[in-house]
Amino acid sequence: MPYVKTDGARTFYTDSGERGGPTVVLGHGFFMDLSMFAPQVEYLEAKGFRVLCWDARGHGGTVSETDQPFTYWDSARDMFAVMDAAGVEHAVVGGMSQGGFAALRAALLAPGRVDALILLDTEAGACTEEQKDEYRQLFGAWTNLEVPISVLSDNLAPQLIGGTAADQAPWRAKWAVSDRPAIQRAADNLIERDSVVERLHEITCPALVTRGEHDGSSTAEKSAALAAGLPNSGPVVTILGSGHAANWTDPEPVNQAIGEFLTRTTGSPAH
Repeated sequence: MPYVKTDGARTFYTDSGERGGPTVVLGHGFFMDLSMFAPQVEYLEAKGFRVLCWDARGHGGTVSETDQPFTYWDSARDMFAVMDAAGVEHAVVGGMSQGGFAALRAALLAPGRVDALILLDTEAGACTEEQKDEYRQLFGAWTNLEVPISVLSDNLAPQLIGGTAADQAPWRAKWAVSDRPAIQRAADNLIERDSVVERLHEITCPALVTRGEHDGSSTAEKSAALAAGLPNSGPVVTILGSGHAANWTDPEPVNQAIGEFLTRTTGSPAH
C-alpha cells in the first residue's frame, strides 16, 4: 500500500486507472476516508482516467507523526506530495467537504498544478462562532469514550451521509472501531480554518460545484457563493434528493456531472 512522507504525517493514497492520460485527484470528507470515492473511481477508470485518492490527517490509513496543529494549507501540501510520489505534475483536483477545502487551497498555492476543480458539497468560508460551538460539543462527545458510539452515529450518520441505512452502515462500522481521540487535531483544523472567500477570484481554472439538495452543511447559499466567486465555474449542480455525501449515496448523477465537466475541460470522453 503506497504511503508518502509529508511534514508531520505518512499520507496513505491509492493510485489506479490508466497511466499517460488525464489524472484526477480526490480528497474525502470529515469522518470518512478515500473509500468514499469508490463509485467515482470505478466510473473514472472505465473512462480512461488515472485516479489518485488520499486520506487526510486523522483519517483512514494516514498516520500523523506529530501532535502539532495543522491547517488545510498543510493538507493541500500533503496532496501535492501524493502527486509527486505518483509522478503527476498536474491534475484535475477534487474534494468533498473538507477535501474541497484542501482543493481550493491547492489551487491557490500552485495554480499551475491544478488543471480544474471538482468541488463536491463544500464551501470556501470559515466557521461562524455558532458553528464552532456546535463542533466543539460534537468533538467533545466524540473523543469522550464514555459516550456510546451508537448514540453519536445515530445523530451523525443521517446528517453526514444521508441516504439509506445501507448507505450509512459501512461508515457506522468504521466509526465503531476507530481511534476516536485521534481525530482531535483534525477537528481543531476544521473548527479554526480560515476563509478563502475573498481569494476565490484568484482561482481561474475551470470549476465544477455540486451539492446534495438536502445538504444542511454546504447549503444552497454557500454553494452559490462558491460558484459565483470562481471566475470559471458554471452554476451549481444540485443532486436532487441527496444529502451531504451525495457522491456516495447517489453516485450516478454526481458521476454524470463530473463526466460532462471532464469532457469539457480535458477533452477526454468521460460521458
